Amino acid sequence: MSLFVKISLPLFIIDQISKLLVLYNFDLGDEKSIIPNFFNLVRVHNTGIAFGKFNDATYSNIIFSFVAIFALIFIIVLWKKNKFPGKVNTYAIVFLVPGILGNLVDRLWHGYVVDFLDFYINNSHWPSFNVADSCICISAGLLFIGAFKADEELKEK
Repeated sequence: MSLFVKISLPLFIIDQISKLLVLYNFDLGDEKSIIPNFFNLVRVHNTGIAFGKFNDATYSNIIFSFVAIFALIFIIVLWKKNKFPGKVNTYAIVFLVPGILGNLVDRLWHGYVVDFLDFYINNSHWPSFNVADSCICISAGLLFIGAFKADEELKEK
């Protein structure tokens, strides 16, 4: 439980504070170049999922809010049943929870997810994202690694 307090909670707070700073300092669509031709801060509203898929689709915000709630419940149930063995999987969940919660809070509070980190090189542009999205991506990578670690642990036994 202490990892959730030491890692998840600070990440959730950083996510929410950074989004509030963007909301109070940027109008929708505004951008500020931080590193020319590489990194901007922007204000984008997203009611869809990763990479803006299903953005502004009818009921998308409601549907993805329910998906997030069910995902959190599912994770809690699995966590209580010790279904995330090993350190890698533990850290994956510790990163996943603030990611899901951060975007869920946005959906419930604002009616959209606030994205603001904007990277690009020449004409190659990565869709805007936020701290919660970063947590989810880190978690996905750790879960992927954890799947292989579990196979290694089983072979060793």
